[in-house]
Amino acid sequence: MKNRRHFLRSSSAFIALPMLESLGFRRFASAASRTPAAPPKRMIFLGMGYGVTEDSWFPSEDQPGTDYDMPAGLKPLERHRANFSVIHQLSNRWSRSGHEGSTFWLTGANQYEGGATFRNSISADQVAATAFGQHTRFPSIQLSGADPDMGHAGHGPGLSMAWDARGKPVAGLNSPLDLYHQLFSPNTTPLKERRLMLEQKRSVLDAVLEDAQDLQRGLAKNDVVKLEEYFDSIRDIENRLVRDEDWQNIPKPEAPIQAPPTGPVGKSEIEVMYDLMIAAMQTDSTRVLTYRQPISTLLTSLGIKVAAHDMSHYSPGERRDASQRRDLAQSELLASFLDRLKETKEADGSSLFDHVSLVYGSNLRTVHTMENCPTILSGGGAGVKLGHNLIMPKNTPLCNAWLTLLQEVGVNVERHGDSTGTLSALLG
Repeated sequence: MKNRRHFLRSSSAFIALPMLESLGFRRFASAASRTPAAPPKRMIFLGMGYGVTEDSWFPSEDQPGTDYDMPAGLKPLERHRANFSVIHQLSNRWSRSGHEGSTFWLTGANQYEGGATFRNSISADQVAATAFGQHTRFPSIQLSGADPDMGHAGHGPGLSMAWDARGKPVAGLNSPLDLYHQLFSPNTTPLKERRLMLEQKRSVLDAVLEDAQDLQRGLAKNDVVKLEEYFDSIRDIENRLVRDEDWQNIPKPEAPIQAPPTGPVGKSEIEVMYDLMIAAMQTDSTRVLTYRQPISTLLTSLGIKVAAHDMSHYSPGERRDASQRRDLAQSELLASFLDRLKETKEADGSSLFDHVSLVYGSNLRTVHTMENCPTILSGGGAGVKLGHNLIMPKNTPLCNAWLTLLQEVGVNVERHGDSTGTLSALLG
């Protein structure tokens, strides 16, 4: 795919151009048709900590379908009513830890399987990244808000919402400026030196693998398993090195937006992160994004003095008011993000919204309740039925929804986590 990109050249620089129909975007399609191919599918997972205010966020289950009363917590999304659906009764059956709203949200893992004190499995975004990542500089991008209370902000263990094929945490970027630099800042190290560094890393890996294989002889069974995990991690590093080498000659795209300020926090951080996510998709830098959103700093930016954990245990009064204000702010931010997705055009005249499969939600419903996870689906990428209040059978596996979305965006996977099948009720 990389040879299909176009560049402006001068005597001293390259500047990557977006995929424009007038500059050969039509080459994606057959010469006979002379029409551009459909833009790529993309997946976005937006996770919130501490759940929602239960009785003012969820539409009534007595009003299934399109003719439902928009609840107070979702009122800012009213203008997008036809473009998102709320899904009820999705749960991860193995979830036991209150406030861990993202650790197992995209994996559905049984953290105690086999007697382990903690384990996880691959998250849905990383499954998508294995399919989509071969076409982009970054197989996926993980964002983890700069929240000083992140370890206790309703998200639980992990460096982001992403977990790899071994169930190990995948690191996330903690600020908009980090993301901006990753997407658009050039690597000033000369190409020859970068290649030499890659060769040195590969030679070190070769030596490590040779020594490790010598060690494998005569090891106890448990040690063999540990060594295999080590081999897997080394192979992952090798694969990343190969990807890095493939992209050495490809300059990063010109940024379509200005660099963000050094330290936006709370609501302003989320706004800037959303803008940068749009930019990442515009430049086809990645097709898979996750964002573990901050909560403590969001409350502070709204002038709320109630601590995030205290807010989650709401009761009539100051805590409940804080929880509902949080819901409104998050819905306003999501509504603005949907505006941007609709406004941003692809090369064929369609919008980013038309090709994105977007999920917004949490593994935690409210307080310590783990059943009936708050779930919003949007975007045209997966052909999901939009504009509906959808009621699933009680305790439907949340991973059934992930499996459905993955298959509908073209990922060849038969199951995910504790899935029992796909959800035909989600499809239009």
